[in-house]
Amino acid sequence: MNEFDVIVVGGGPAGLCAAMYAGRGMLKAVLLERGIPGGELLNTEKIEDYPGFLSILGRDLAEKMAEHATAFGADIRRENVEGIHRLPDGTFKVATSSGADFYAPAVILTAGGTPTKLGVPGELEYAGRGVSYCAVCDGAFFRNDIIAVVGGGDAAVEEADYLTRYAAKVYVIHRRDQFRASRLLQERLFQNPKIEVLWNKRVLELKGDASGLKLLLLEDTVTGERPRLAVTGRFVFIGFRPNSQLIQEHIDHDPSGYVITNDRMMTSIPGLFAAGDLRVQLTRQITTAVGDATTAAIAVEKYLAERKSKAAVGA
Repeated sequence: MNEFDVIVVGGGPAGLCAAMYAGRGMLKAVLLERGIPGGELLNTEKIEDYPGFLSILGRDLAEKMAEHATAFGADIRRENVEGIHRLPDGTFKVATSSGADFYAPAVILTAGGTPTKLGVPGELEYAGRGVSYCAVCDGAFFRNDIIAVVGGGDAAVEEADYLTRYAAKVYVIHRRDQFRASRLLQERLFQNPKIEVLWNKRVLELKGDASGLKLLLLEDTVTGERPRLAVTGRFVFIGFRPNSQLIQEHIDHDPSGYVITNDRMMTSIPGLFAAGDLRVQLTRQITTAVGDATTAAIAVEKYLAERKSKAAVGA
C-alpha cells in the first residue's frame, strides 16, 4: 500500500516547494503531478520577478525547483489525481486515474487552477510569445508595445489599466457593448488616454511569425465585419477556475471556488492544507505560492506531531 506522512497534489512551484520542505523535515512524502513538474512555469517564457534571478526561463526555473526538491528526498510521481477522499479515521485516500491509491494523514493541495482560454487558432502557438494570462507576470515584457486585453469583468478592466504603465497603447476587446466591471474601475479605465475600447468584438484567430504574435483577427458581433488589429501582446482575463473540485467533500471556499485557509494554510477539513493559486489571496505569484507552501509544509509537521500525541494519549 502507498502509505505516506503527507501527499502533495500538484507539481507547480507551490508543490515542489512543499515537497522540498517536507523532505527537509524528514517526512515520508510523495508529490503527485500529472505532467512534467513545473505547472504554469512551463507556459511562461521569461521570469524576472523571482528573487535571485534577474531573468530566467520558466522551464529552467521549473527544472531547478524539481532538482532541489529531489535533492532533499522528494518522491515525485507522474500520476493524474482524480479525487481526494477523507476516510472515517481522518486519514486521506488520494485516488488516481492509473488505479493507484495513496494514503496519508495529511495532504497539501497545490493543484493551482486554469485560466479560461478563448480556444481560438494561434492561442496555444503563441503562448509565451505574445499571449499571456497574467499582467503582473508579463507586463514588463511589453514596454512601448501595442497590446490587447480581452474581457469585460473587473480583472480585465483593472489589468488593462495596470498594463498602461508599460505599453504604449492598450486595446480592450469586449464582445458586448458594456462592461460587467465595477463602476469605479470603469471610470478609471475611461479616463486613461492610453486605452481604447473595442465594443462588440471577439477574437477569431491570432497570427504571427517566428518572433511572436503580430495581429488579431476580430469579428464584429453586430455587423459580422472582420477587422484586423496589429498587436504584439494579448492578455486574456475571462475567468480562472481553481482546481478545488478534486476534494470530494464540502470545503469552505469563496464564491469563485477559491479555497479558504487559516494562517497555517489548513482548510476547513482537518489535515487538508492548500497552497498557491487555488487559495483565497490578494495576488497569485510564484513568490506567494512558495511562501504558502513553506508555511503549509511546516504546519503539516506540527499537525502530524499533535495527531500522534493525541493518539498516544487515547491509547
